[in-house]
Amino acid sequence: MGFPANFPKYPSKKQFISYMENYAINFNLNPKFNTEVESAKFDEETMNWRVIIKGDEIEYVSKWLIVATGENAEPLIPEIQGIEKFSGKLVHTSLYKSGNDFGNQRVLVIGCGNSGMEVSLDLCRYDAMPHMVVRNSVHILPREMFGLSTFGVAMALLKWFPLRLVDKFLLLVANLTLGNTDQVGLRRPKTGPLELKNATGKTPVLDVGAFSLIKSGKIKVIEGVKEITKNGAKFTDGQEREFDSIILATGYKSNVPFWLKDCEFFSDDGMPKVPFPNGWKGGKGLYTVGFTRRGLLGTASDAIQVAKDIADQWRTIKGHNEILYS
Repeated sequence: MGFPANFPKYPSKKQFISYMENYAINFNLNPKFNTEVESAKFDEETMNWRVIIKGDEIEYVSKWLIVATGENAEPLIPEIQGIEKFSGKLVHTSLYKSGNDFGNQRVLVIGCGNSGMEVSLDLCRYDAMPHMVVRNSVHILPREMFGLSTFGVAMALLKWFPLRLVDKFLLLVANLTLGNTDQVGLRRPKTGPLELKNATGKTPVLDVGAFSLIKSGKIKVIEGVKEITKNGAKFTDGQEREFDSIILATGYKSNVPFWLKDCEFFSDDGMPKVPFPNGWKGGKGLYTVGFTRRGLLGTASDAIQVAKDIADQWRTIKGHNEILYS
């Protein structure tokens, strides 16, 4: 079920919500909101999965369990020396709403991924003074190439050309449109953007306006944080600065280890041990969706495989029952 024809290339939040609501109505889906899974465990005696809901006496029993919480389920809060000492506002980007809450403040944004870049851009709209911590190298690409989505162009090219050749093309266009990012303190990794994402899950930054503000100096780029102090932070280059607020743009992690019990298919970090493209099926009726480190395209690949596999089993079960009752 694609987006409506009148939707823009990048739908707004309200448009996306309306799409999801219409999707649920169209396929007669009834999501159970405001519920949290306490545990999910495979019952060897009945060969079913038993899912217990927190704070409720309800237990779901099913032949199949699809783990679709994904690789970005919980905020990742890094261990930074002295972070508990900070007297100002400290918030993870998962709770960030608007730069209006930080108007005219000196704000330290820790992290330079898509969240860190877009938060820094939004802060500038409210006359805040963002200082963005860039500890490691990062790929920045234009959001669009030749009027088309950058990732759309990349996926189309990958059908015909090797990944490394596509990476070289993306970097050539990026250098022509954005210029040399190294000159403003944003070093590019030696590995290409798509190859790096496939290997580590690290998504390249799609620029929506932050890079021009970095070049103009409105967004300050600074080195890694050594220690958080009561009124600010000390950095690895020896500098110490004061800040009114700190925003952690430090990403997310899987929450599977907290609720999926006695399951050897997942590793300690909550990711499937079997890599893409075969990590969608775990055995005993267990499936995963959204753990490919390949974004929405990987999620779509998982979902299609899972749906086909369960549908095949369902047809077999249905056919067997029809024979029994005929």
